[in-house]
Amino acid sequence: MADETNSTSSEQQAPPAHTPRPAYAGPGGGGARPPRPAGPGGPGGRKFFRRKKVCKFCTEKIDAISYRDVRLLQGFVAERGKIVPRRLSGVCTRHQRRLSLAIKQSRNIALLAFAARF
Repeated sequence: MADETNSTSSEQQAPPAHTPRPAYAGPGGGGARPPRPAGPGGPGGRKFFRRKKVCKFCTEKIDAISYRDVRLLQGFVAERGKIVPRRLSGVCTRHQRRLSLAIKQSRNIALLAFAARF
């Protein structure tokens, strides 16, 4: 009984071998992936440089975001009526929170539309 519980390393099973991934079966049915088109970041092209977005409210030293300033708020609302996220607008976290509150207040008193007209 004691011999059965103590197994040696030669009796242990080896882990299953790595199986290769299936080949790319795209529209052409070929085995290899199609070549990527050379774009701005591709070979021989210029590297794409993205400028870091800075907060409009911090640079212009605007501290109070008023719900009555509809022209300012409309710049941060997409054409479908959604509030534009921080990563697209470039506004800092603190001002994005104040901005979203102002937009919501402005919607509640009908200065801004909740959704776009179709």
